[in-house]
Amino acid sequence: MSDNGDLTVRKLAMWGIPLSLGVMGLKMVAWWVTGSVALLSDGLESTVNVVAAFIAFFVIRYAQKPADHDHPFGHHKAEYLSAVTEGVLIVVAALLIVNEAIGYLAEPRMLDAPVLGLAINFAAGVINALWARLLIQTGRKHRSAALSADGQHIMSDVVTSVGVLVGLLLALATGYAIFDPVLAILVAINILYQGWKVISQSIGGLMDQAVEPQEEEAIKQAIATHAAGSIGVHDLKTRRAGTVTFIDFHMVVPGAMSVRQAHDICDRLEDAIRAVHEGAKIAIHVEPEGEKAHGIRVKVVKEA
Repeated sequence: MSDNGDLTVRKLAMWGIPLSLGVMGLKMVAWWVTGSVALLSDGLESTVNVVAAFIAFFVIRYAQKPADHDHPFGHHKAEYLSAVTEGVLIVVAALLIVNEAIGYLAEPRMLDAPVLGLAINFAAGVINALWARLLIQTGRKHRSAALSADGQHIMSDVVTSVGVLVGLLLALATGYAIFDPVLAILVAINILYQGWKVISQSIGGLMDQAVEPQEEEAIKQAIATHAAGSIGVHDLKTRRAGTVTFIDFHMVVPGAMSVRQAHDICDRLEDAIRAVHEGAKIAIHVEPEGEKAHGIRVKVVKEA
């Protein structure tokens, strides 16, 4: 990630704190004026957003610290720890919602001041939708796991808000107050699913998951078209660590080639790979001809 990208991610993480507090306040006001357990469940999920925003802000700052003696490959994976923590918090919020809703199943009641409460909750949902979209787009662009996870969580909150509004309108239209707690439980099930997605995706990063197939294809194409002078490339490996992608491979060269010539090819390859994968950390192992190829191979385009 570039310095500008780092700064953008930090700024969004910082602004996430006051914005999440404001949205939570709106949702709790909506619950207070209506007494709806479904709106309370929506508000409880927003309290998780607040905690997650604080965690994301501090973890992103830590993850962007430069490499040091104890962490020579950098601190990038800290973002995945933030994402896993957020996933766990989402699950906790879902369980709190279920616990609250079960108590209202036996004695459901109609809403107080429904129009005002639903209008406030709708406004909070619109704010969340715009913010979540921005976080997800920026997180994907700059490969920030923490920012993407925060955006996905907030987007699940938007889905929750839409479901709550629809269900409460049904309760008002039909006169069946049972829609309120039943809907809260359905919302909790959706939140559990979203929490599982955030956790599973983050664990993939902690386990050194390779880049996406289309990204690997772009890397292979860059190598194939810029490795002229070498005999072949093999044992291509990629892994993600937060915002950074590590790429390493073996390059076979003629035995008589000088170190300077081999180094020039490596420089050319590094520039080509970074052109399609900004900020990549690249390690190239140069081997003399005769070495047995293994792993993922790349067919080098020969010079005309």
